[in-house]
Parts: sequence; structure tokens; C-alpha cells
Amino acid sequence: MQPLSGRDRAYAYLRDQVLSSPAATGTFLNEQQLATQIGVSRTPVREALLTLQAEGLVEMVPKRGVFVPAMSGRQITELMDLRGALERHAASTSLRAHRAPVAQMESTLLDQSQLCASDDDGAAQRFIELDTRFHQVLVDAAGSELLSRTYAGLRARQQRVGLTALLHGHERRRDVCSEHRGIVDALAAGDEHQAHRAIDEHLRITLQILLQA
Repeated sequence: MQPLSGRDRAYAYLRDQVLSSPAATGTFLNEQQLATQIGVSRTPVREALLTLQAEGLVEMVPKRGVFVPAMSGRQITELMDLRGALERHAASTSLRAHRAPVAQMESTLLDQSQLCASDDDGAAQRFIELDTRFHQVLVDAAGSELLSRTYAGLRARQQRVGLTALLHGHERRRDVCSEHRGIVDALAAGDEHQAHRAIDEHLRITLQILLQA
């Protein structure tokens, strides 16, 4: 495997480490500081930021710099609608092909459950990373490279809103695990209709929390 280019390293760092954090919302990014943190020059950082601008994750403000805008209620709603469409399709496709990833999702859910009451630094971040993996595993089971790439492209937005939702405390972590359990159980039973209902309910509750935040 070839090493990542400077631009790709910068893009991955910005997407997964910077823009996935609620703390980034409403701030301006310092290109030189980012370049130092990543270990590259400013040019690949600027190239990565231009890509992220095209994806709607940052805005270039004349004479001010690179701004990280808040997600509007409409954008959050659209994100959840898109996730629902992709995840329901993946559930249906994987069930019909008899390859629902129940074991992998069970394993991820177990890891999440162990973080429900943790006060360790980084526990919330780790929980959301596992949350992202849980849903990506389901989407990947559809066997569509385009579908998987499309869903993976939502990662920064998903992690940011997911961490925001977790600000409601450990109870939300337990509730997420319970909602995930409903999805896994439906897939294990081969119940397509119930899997759709469990996915929709999970996303509905998350959206409700986010719109009230």
C-alpha cells in the first residue's frame, strides 16, 4: 500500500480529527497551525480545505480565513433522512442475500456497552467512533462500493452530531445501545420490516435530541 500524500493526510486529519468535533463549530481554522500538527506544508492543507469546502464542511471567508459553520436544523434533518435511506436499503439487501453482519454488529455493540458509564477522557469520542463503525458495517454488507463510499463520506457530520447528542449524558449512551440492540435483533431474526422500524426509530430519536439542543 502506498503512503498517503500530504493532501490526503491533511484531508483525513481535518475530516476525522477536527471537523468531527462539536468544538470546531463556529471557529476559524489556522492553516499554519494545522500544517504543523499534521507535519506537512501549508499547500496540502489548503488543497484539503478546498475539497472540504466543496463538500460543504467549511467556508472560505475573505480576509478572515477558513470557517467551520454550524449545521442547520434542515441540514441535520437531511443527514438523518439520507442515513435512513441508505441503512434501510443495506438492511434489505443484506437480509435478502443472507449476509446480514449480525456478528460484527454484535461485537461493536458489546464494545459500546462497556463505555456506557465511563468517565475516562475520550470515552465519548470512542463511543461515537464505535457508533460510526456499527452503522458502516451494516451499509458495507450491502456489497456496493458506491453505497459504502457515500455513507463513509458522511462520517465527519455524523460524528459531530453524534457527540452533540451525547452531551445529554450517560443515559443517551445506554439508550443508543438499546436502540442498536433493536436493529441487531431484527437482523438476526431476518425481519426486514422490523429492521427498518428499528433503524427509523433510532434516527428519529437522535434527530429529536439534536433539534432540541
